[in-house]
Amino acid sequence: MWLAVALAFGLAMDSTAVSARRGIGAPRYELVALPLLFAVVQTATAGFGWVLGAWLGPVLGRFHPWVAFGVLLLIGVKVVLETLGDDPAAGAAPAVGFGALVRLALATSVDAAAAGLALPLIPVEPWLALTLIGGVTAVGSAVAFVAGGALADRLGKKLEVAGGAVLIGIGVEILVSGLGS
Repeated sequence: MWLAVALAFGLAMDSTAVSARRGIGAPRYELVALPLLFAVVQTATAGFGWVLGAWLGPVLGRFHPWVAFGVLLLIGVKVVLETLGDDPAAGAAPAVGFGALVRLALATSVDAAAAGLALPLIPVEPWLALTLIGGVTAVGSAVAFVAGGALADRLGKKLEVAGGAVLIGIGVEILVSGLGS
């Protein structure tokens, strides 16, 4: 269960950081729209990855833990490297319109599809893992939006780096568990 919770938090960090930046001057309706949209898209893309992982699992056989480790390692390293080289003002300018919000949701959920490949290896029901991913994303995004500038300026990059580190840790745990069985 703790792996599912950690995965949910790790995946939610991009959305949380973007929401904190959006909280600086974005229209107030985004306080509801952004977390809901982020949660739905994050859950859907992770679900797509889970279906793909479940389908590929029998094909990959004993290499599945290695694949899950590799995917989560790559995602975690990518998140950390992108965060360290990120423009601090990215996402702060309040582009208006539903299309802009959808683009933000898709941009922050690409990693969820890849991480979803590892869901079949996490010892928890898929519906529970997906619910956790959506719930943590929604709550984290809403809280970060309200916190706005203070959170974005003080913790934005740290949250994203922590999210990347959590994903790497989950990959290591899956690999160690897979090699031990």
